[in-house]
Amino acid sequence: MSGPGAGRSGVAVIGGGRMGEALLAGLVRRRGADGVVVCERSEARAAELTARYGVPVLELTEAVTRARVLVLAVKPQDVGTLLGLLAGSVDDDHLVVSVAAGVSTARIEAALPPGVPVVRAMPNTPALVAEGMSVLSAGARAAEAHLDEAEELLSAVGRVRRVPEAQQDAVTALSGSGPAYFFQVVEALVDAGVLLGLPRELATDLVVQTALGSAVMLRDTGEHPVALREAVTSPGGTTAAGLRELERHGVRAALMAAAEASAARSRELGTPDR
Repeated sequence: MSGPGAGRSGVAVIGGGRMGEALLAGLVRRRGADGVVVCERSEARAAELTARYGVPVLELTEAVTRARVLVLAVKPQDVGTLLGLLAGSVDDDHLVVSVAAGVSTARIEAALPPGVPVVRAMPNTPALVAEGMSVLSAGARAAEAHLDEAEELLSAVGRVRRVPEAQQDAVTALSGSGPAYFFQVVEALVDAGVLLGLPRELATDLVVQTALGSAVMLRDTGEHPVALREAVTSPGGTTAAGLRELERHGVRAALMAAAEASAARSRELGTPDR
């Protein structure tokens, strides 16, 4: 049954932070600014987004009236307040797509009128350069068509996969938080290059291109990372010496512990007042 707003179209990005802007940029790049609106409380930030992407910044009530797809791109701690504001104006003609880390579809559904379809998504910051990894899960009221629509929307900023919602905290730990882990590794390697006497600019160029090339090899060859690592590691060679130090310092265990901590924090963020 369609609600009173049946026939509305377009997308409203609610929240103009980094992830909201990444999604906004991808949508405008793919389909143009027509039909895309944004909600942002900061007047300065709102003016910046309008100037950069040519989209109108609307009050929440007007955005909900005009747009059918509502992308909740606010911090997890702000979701409860936002849902309270939305509860009186959304209906089952809307599609709610939440990118708030840790917040379950059940929590969102419970705060909204019956029948409103909800899709939970976890994109990551490489969406800013259209190389993101987004993972979708359907809520109890979301049909396959809603997932298709959410996938089409998020594919504007990179690749998209679908998983059962029970896996979303693990997804957050890997692809959601993963860029930060890689950035820290790159930072450490650049610092190592400087320590070894290289200019910082050269060290950065070497490490960044090595990281990019290695990622493309993993993606395009289909080879297991172990096989690719072994192909670089000659017996008794320089790489073997370096890998021995990584094992001695527990880098592998540290990364696994980081992922476990991230998943645990994702679960906490999904709990109100945490």
